[in-house]
Amino acid sequence: MKFSKYHALGNDYLVLDTADRAEPYIGKDCVIACHRNYGLGSDGILFGPLPCPDADFGLRIFNPDASEAEKSGNGLRIFAKYLFDTGKVTSKPFTVRVPGGKVTCTVSPGGKTIEVEMGKVSFRSDVIPVRLSGEPREVLNETLELKGRAFRYAAATVGNPHAVFPMDSVSPELVREFGPLIENHPIFPNRTNVQFLQVLDRSNIRIEIWERGAGYTLASGSSSSAAAAVARRLGLVDANLTVHMPGGQIGIKLSDQFDVHMTGPATRVGEFHLDESCLREDVAL
Repeated sequence: MKFSKYHALGNDYLVLDTADRAEPYIGKDCVIACHRNYGLGSDGILFGPLPCPDADFGLRIFNPDASEAEKSGNGLRIFAKYLFDTGKVTSKPFTVRVPGGKVTCTVSPGGKTIEVEMGKVSFRSDVIPVRLSGEPREVLNETLELKGRAFRYAAATVGNPHAVFPMDSVSPELVREFGPLIENHPIFPNRTNVQFLQVLDRSNIRIEIWERGAGYTLASGSSSSAAAAVARRLGLVDANLTVHMPGGQIGIKLSDQFDVHMTGPATRVGEFHLDESCLREDVAL
């Protein structure tokens, strides 16, 4: 089976075109295809383009644990670049429908960068969702205890859930230790993506990311959007931000109503063929 592989600042996806396969890889087949030892290796699979009544294209996004993501900023940029590279779109804006909502994408002339209108951020506990005691409210200054340590956090959704932890400093080791505990904490009924956030100045933030269903991640567009929105909602930054991640930088612009415009690159790695006999092997996952 043919895949096109792309990365967005080190966050890599396999694109499976519906013209080549009518159904996505699900369950164990998805896990093996994404596995970096037993398969092609990726942070997920993008399955599309799909017909959609209210958008130019539909897209499904699968994590490497075979769960399905509502939205992925990097995945959307990669899919937009794939559509551009295969001649399905030009530099004119077009729309993509994912389970987390409809977005508008614009590929720059030459395809170097992609802008995605990610939609409106909500901080409401009943929308994200987050299980909190008391009445539904914006999740902006809550406490979560882990391993005897109290963390302050905020939460947001841009079509998928995020928990953002403002810190004086952040590190890969910190998010690797606590990210799995937060992702699967019972207060997040749909699990959650995790960002540890450091504000560098009014125009720059740094994040370390633990992605739901994928683990430690070099970069994430939806995580950048959520972390920037939380920092703005807390009054820590201005509306135009650069988000710094281990894999590189993404530009975020926020409206007064917390609509998010994300701009960043996507890079084609190459075309790969998966021998489906590997899916039938008995491997330890």
